Amino acid sequence: MNIKCDLQEQRKNDTSITLHIQGDWNKDSINTVENKFASINKSLDVTSVLFDFKDAGKFDSAGMILIIRYLSLFIKKGITVTTVNMDTTQRTMLLFYRKNYSSVKPDILISSKNLFHNIGKAFISYLHNFLNFLNFLGQNFYYFFYTIRYPSKIRYKAIIKEIDQSGIKSIPIVVLTAFLIGLVIAYQAADQLQQFGANIFIVEMVTVSVLRELAPLITAIVIAGRSASSFTAQIGTMKITDEVDAMKTMGFEPSIFLVMPKVVALMISLPLIVFLADIVGIAGGMFVAKLQLGIGYTEFIDRIYSQIELRHFYAGLVKAPIFGFIIALIGCYRGFQVSGSTDSIGKYTTISVVNAIFWVIALDAIFSVVFTRLGV
Repeated sequence: MNIKCDLQEQRKNDTSITLHIQGDWNKDSINTVENKFASINKSLDVTSVLFDFKDAGKFDSAGMILIIRYLSLFIKKGITVTTVNMDTTQRTMLLFYRKNYSSVKPDILISSKNLFHNIGKAFISYLHNFLNFLNFLGQNFYYFFYTIRYPSKIRYKAIIKEIDQSGIKSIPIVVLTAFLIGLVIAYQAADQLQQFGANIFIVEMVTVSVLRELAPLITAIVIAGRSASSFTAQIGTMKITDEVDAMKTMGFEPSIFLVMPKVVALMISLPLIVFLADIVGIAGGMFVAKLQLGIGYTEFIDRIYSQIELRHFYAGLVKAPIFGFIIALIGCYRGFQVSGSTDSIGKYTTISVVNAIFWVIALDAIFSVVFTRLGV
């Protein structure tokens, strides 16, 4: 059982004292310590005060406000105030109620916030966020099949607009990136192959790596950085300005009007962009093969036809709509999480890009393992 609400003064030296907070501080018990606080405040002639919560019990708002009141009075006198040994609940209450007392120093590290506490808190946060995402995923699957059942609900113009914004306008940066990737891969391989007199194998090396991995992966990463951030910022701005709530009030479902067009657009446009990246990436390899190894363009293309199987092309292309789906869904999901001020738009935009790139790479690794197991 906690001891009665009390306040004990312990003077360490002429310049510092420690106030030991003891027992439960609530509206029924704090009357016993108010006079002590008042007396200490009148006779206080030190430069620092330490509030020790080691023996403190439970606080209600009245008890914590009394603490904060005298924290403020001490600070106004120019006294350095420090609080120690506060548990998580006490610290949360102090931070919540001390709106006008920002000069109070933060607590010294408290024992309850150890490594395991932080790991557990992070795990619960990630689990909660993952479950919310699954709920968002299920909700959009429902509306996807709903729009198939009722095609009149499909926003064709919005889908075309999103294909233009997210797909067509991203072609220049994707083409440049793919060409440079193909060029770098071929350039790095050329020296090694020359040492073994295996120049011609640069064709297989460049073509297979570009078709299976590099073109779909690099394209998806570029689109993730470009489109996931755009989707989050757009929907986040609509949430801040209450446009999403207004849409619901008018009977429009945000999943159908905001999410579906973006998801469908990326699932359509990404395979086409990956196909273009395949061509450009191989062209970069051909350029280096001609320049470094003397392999002509015709010879390079002929070897592709004779040695490279179509399964490599299909293995890369089948990833594209899955990448498009996850990029659009994450961008929209993070957009709906925006709340409060416009600062959260930047926060969730950053999170959406990081999440989208991570899941693209993770899915690519899963695809690689599965395809290898299946012999694709």
